[in-house]
Amino acid sequence: MPRRNHPRRAGSAAASSEPRGIGATLGSARRVAAPDGDWLVRTVPGTQAAKIYRCPGCDHEIRVGISHVVAWPAEDHGGVEDRRHWHTGCWNARGRRGPTARRR
Repeated sequence: MPRRNHPRRAGSAAASSEPRGIGATLGSARRVAAPDGDWLVRTVPGTQAAKIYRCPGCDHEIRVGISHVVAWPAEDHGGVEDRRHWHTGCWNARGRRGPTARRR
């Protein structure tokens, strides 16, 4: 099978020496208006979920390889400390559920 050699494009992320923003590889966030405020929400596919997080909706772990969403307050675009990783179902049901007791 012949080998393909393609030159790198000048604007590609691999050729760029500039640091990328938080979650730049995950695509752009969408703005969601909800009764609990405006949120920026980004979907994380299972292939890029490389760490274990605790979902604030159900207080269970989001395991490595499980697709989920990351949400943070839209005002001031929030920082890393404001982001929360949610199971997709928990995020979608957050308005119908009461608060979950936090594990110790």
